Amino acid sequence: MHSASSAVRLALGLCTAAAFALPALPARAAPDDAALASPVPTRSVRATSRDVLDEIVVTAARMTEPLVVVTDPKQPRQPLPAHDGADYLKAIPGFNVIRKGGTSGDPLFRGMAASRVAMSVDGEQVLGGCGMRMDPPTAYVFPETFDRVVVVKGPQTVLHGPGNSAAVVSFERDGRTPDARGLDVHGSALVGSASRTDVVGTARFDGEHTYARLGGTRAESGDYEDGRGATVHSRYERWTGDAALGVTPDERTTLELSGARSDGEAAYADRAMDGVKFDRSNVGLRASRRDVAPHVRAIDAQAYWNYVDHVMDNYSLRAFVPTAMMPGRSASNPDRRTTGGRVHVDLEFGRVTATVGADLQRNRHTVRSTMNETMMPFEAMARTEDARFRNAGLYGEATWRPDPARKWIAGARIDDWQARDLRRTLATGMGMSMPNPTAGARRDSTLVGGFARYEHTLAGRPATAFVGVGHVERFPDYWELVSTRESTTSLSAFGTRPEKTTQLDAGLVYAAARTTVSISAFANDVSDYVLVQSNYAKGMRLVSVSRNVDARTWGGELDGRVALHPTLALTGSLAYTRGRNVTDARPLAQMPPLEARLGVEWRRGAWSAGALVRGVAAQNRVAIDQGNVVGQDIGPTGGFAVLSLNAAWAPNGTWQLTAGIDNVADRAYAEHLSRAGAMVAGYAQTTRVNEPGRVGWLKIAARY
Repeated sequence: MHSASSAVRLALGLCTAAAFALPALPARAAPDDAALASPVPTRSVRATSRDVLDEIVVTAARMTEPLVVVTDPKQPRQPLPAHDGADYLKAIPGFNVIRKGGTSGDPLFRGMAASRVAMSVDGEQVLGGCGMRMDPPTAYVFPETFDRVVVVKGPQTVLHGPGNSAAVVSFERDGRTPDARGLDVHGSALVGSASRTDVVGTARFDGEHTYARLGGTRAESGDYEDGRGATVHSRYERWTGDAALGVTPDERTTLELSGARSDGEAAYADRAMDGVKFDRSNVGLRASRRDVAPHVRAIDAQAYWNYVDHVMDNYSLRAFVPTAMMPGRSASNPDRRTTGGRVHVDLEFGRVTATVGADLQRNRHTVRSTMNETMMPFEAMARTEDARFRNAGLYGEATWRPDPARKWIAGARIDDWQARDLRRTLATGMGMSMPNPTAGARRDSTLVGGFARYEHTLAGRPATAFVGVGHVERFPDYWELVSTRESTTSLSAFGTRPEKTTQLDAGLVYAAARTTVSISAFANDVSDYVLVQSNYAKGMRLVSVSRNVDARTWGGELDGRVALHPTLALTGSLAYTRGRNVTDARPLAQMPPLEARLGVEWRRGAWSAGALVRGVAAQNRVAIDQGNVVGQDIGPTGGFAVLSLNAAWAPNGTWQLTAGIDNVADRAYAEHLSRAGAMVAGYAQTTRVNEPGRVGWLKIAARY
């Protein structure tokens, strides 16, 4: 087992060795002096005939403005290019992913998960249907079909819905630009270890008064092997499709109708069932008008309908083995229907700009299950509604620039929440059930939030310092209130109190020609933190409960890039989070260990190559059986370091070939934030779900 210092020292050593080795790679063209002298652009720009594909393999996403990370998901990256939203986010410092199998991991930012990290897809909130979190919102996202991914750290915006106490993640596509004309096509294909294949295609046509967008993906993989050569129950297959049709009757008005559909199946190594259906349907309508009046820059309105139909069972993707809990072929079919919309107005008054608006979301959840699919198939059963949620919010956010060096940003929102518990009975284990003490109960809460931030550009230096404070009151989500949770005093957790977070953020962003560095630090106090605790003793039973405690977390992220030479650059990042459960006087569970990433990038003409070392320290601050809705602490973990290599060839502005090897040393390891390994027939059970061993991959991409 490695300590924090030994893991980081090993990462530094491997990165230094790679830095000396990479310049010796063959070069076919003259060096591009500007290639590595300036930071890699992060905002997506519509392609031109001269610069269609980015030639640098991205090894880490950096903060380029205070508390905001913007990345281009179409750029090649390492480790292995992402096939779902969580897999993509883990490349951003501060993010971790709880592995369950080969796909559909749960993302955490600074140890916070689920509704503490708001997920937005094209401005819409997507919610999973599975009561056991088989399908987090990111499971329905294939990043490469989007133009950018935007992350806002901390409670420092009010524009993206309620409850975003840890971060906001927004998957976005480009809107219509007035002068856009013609066809833009992007496609890629990837092959890799474990029979993995990804195929992605997107196309957009812009006419004089109309535009259309099409996108499609298909991804599949077999079971992967960990570093010891043990096969992990992890195969998956999934596909997505989306389309949009827009009308621009004049240069200031846009109307768009969009739709999306996706489905798939996934094997899980952490539980007794697999996901055999992830059917999502979506319809959206959007209207915008620019330059409406002298002080009204734009009005934007949006409405959407989203339906998730999910099925899990214990026999389709694994050998059926009867157990005491599931003696027969069992299946469960939850679904969730979400409708919502928002309207906001962008205003401008000299040096003050503002956005004011309102949003609304309603969702209802139903489920039908069977313990004997052979005799009582779930398809023949009626659905039972177990919960409804409704939220209506009003918000406003303003920016004041008194001079070019100073900027003030502030915002506030108020949310009216309503939740209904429609469960008549509650399962108590071993097939027993009891009347629900909160059956038919309704909760109404009015919650507030807001923030203020000051940014200052230092005189004579390309640096911006910032400090901000934010407050968020978060209503407990479905998994904390309803999904088979009890409280310490009741069979139902429906009375769990809202969570209140007050957080201080501060940092610095420095961006010079050859060097970019950013640092962000935070500290917060959380009242009524919703803690999920398993194996909680209630009489003769051990149960999982939701309970409110007071907690504090603090930490931050450091990232940077230095161009040592016109063809050579070093990148690095550091992320650290620490937490304390004040009520129980013990560490706060599900906190990630110290993590360092060190990379080297080499580029000359059409060729580029890179190495990435990820070093993770040991984590001994644990609270076993405590955590959140996505996982609980299992025990301490040792540190590890993993080396990955990549190379790319871009002969022109259209084609690019990228190849890589992840986990070069075939290291056997598991993340600290991971689900416990389950007993699956034909597979070795592990303490945690182990990460993949050595993985090779090859990707070809084209853009016209």
